[in-house]
Amino acid sequence: MYSYAVRTEGLGRRFGAADALADLDLDVAPGTVLGLLGHNGAGKTTAVRILTTLLAPTSGRAVVAGCDVATQPGAVRERIAVAGQEASLDERLTGRENLRLLGRLQRLPKREALARADDLLERFGLTDAADRLLGTYSGGMRRRLDLAGCLVVRRPVVFLDEPTTGLDPASRADMWGAIADLVTDGAALILTTQYLEEADRLADQIVVLSGGRTVAEGTPAELKRRVGDRRVHITLDAVEEAAQRLSRLEPEVDARARRLSVAAPGGPDDLRSIHDELDDLDVEEASLSQPTLDDAFFALTAA
Repeated sequence: MYSYAVRTEGLGRRFGAADALADLDLDVAPGTVLGLLGHNGAGKTTAVRILTTLLAPTSGRAVVAGCDVATQPGAVRERIAVAGQEASLDERLTGRENLRLLGRLQRLPKREALARADDLLERFGLTDAADRLLGTYSGGMRRRLDLAGCLVVRRPVVFLDEPTTGLDPASRADMWGAIADLVTDGAALILTTQYLEEADRLADQIVVLSGGRTVAEGTPAELKRRVGDRRVHITLDAVEEAAQRLSRLEPEVDARARRLSVAAPGGPDDLRSIHDELDDLDVEEASLSQPTLDDAFFALTAA
């Protein structure tokens, strides 16, 4: 058994004189999610295309599920599942027929293909629509069926390229649940997404790419801490008096908005103590905030 589901060392791809990807180092353990983030053209798609054997690297090395992508591409393809942005399904078939066909094409015995299709339809909440033609499915249903399709045969590594793009909030939540189930089952997931809250919720580790190079990596919490800590925000009429009392904390004051804020590394404990210290000044509102992954992303990829 391999220690890492995906490992790259100095992975790169050049097109002419330009580096689409350079010096990418990844270590993705089984049962975890890696989020690849970056603006358009950052190198995410190039990285995924290399790891799924669709594009040859020009430098470095990549091993997926114990197999080298350059020297063992066939073995890699037998060990991965890929859900792209466009559903690879047949409009002329029902949902059930699509999944059964995919099972048979991947050499599952007929009985097993039938059982697997029924299991996935139930898992993705599509049982009631199982015998409807794909052409009658909504966008969210299609995305769920496409993800189900790439899981007909269980694979140790799954690549999800913006799996919830264009879905409504309810459908996105359903997809998040299905993705979490995959990780629970032990699969390693490589996730690219344009929704930063999605990466924040699902990813164990995040790699931020810009200009083909890694500009930051870490857990969502670590990346958020890089752009600042939690802060307490206070709104009250006596804002100048409050600022004097909290001068040791170097408050930021907006007199016009009657608002001040101070760093709060202690989180809720700091919120309570600051509120108590100012309670006689008739605090109108007190709140605690922390940087979002959006804040971290824009700070880390700023030119």
